[in-house]
Amino acid sequence: MAEAPLLAIRSLPSWLLGRAAARGRALVADALAAEGLKMWHHVVLSAVRDLGPVAQADLGRSVGLDAKDLVGVLNDLQSAGSVVREPDAKDRRKNAVSLTPAGARLLKRCEKAAHTANEELLAPLSEAERAWFTALLTRISGTDG
Repeated sequence: MAEAPLLAIRSLPSWLLGRAAARGRALVADALAAEGLKMWHHVVLSAVRDLGPVAQADLGRSVGLDAKDLVGVLNDLQSAGSVVREPDAKDRRKNAVSLTPAGARLLKRCEKAAHTANEELLAPLSEAERAWFTALLTRISGTDG
């Protein structure tokens, strides 16, 4: 009797996790697209809110984004009036990035959209299963502290 195609692969936790992650990214990406943004826009807006005003180089390091890619994201966000780049008060040779009031409002909408997308992703799970699943993901991702 032949096994179902790719049964060995499809039963691997790493494969299942990758599929779930791809579905989650797609749901969030679609939700953010409704706000005219991509995932990196949301990540950078969130980091600027949490760290700002923040030196552009420090911002890139904090989110793990290459300097040239960060410039593109910041250009998009600045053109939309969501962030401002001004000389850093601590070092005038550097740019400091801050969230504008419009950027803060946009971030709130993005957070709501991402939350709704994640609710859809986790819909098959009970509240207790969601909490347990999130705790397990935190442990295996190495982001628990």
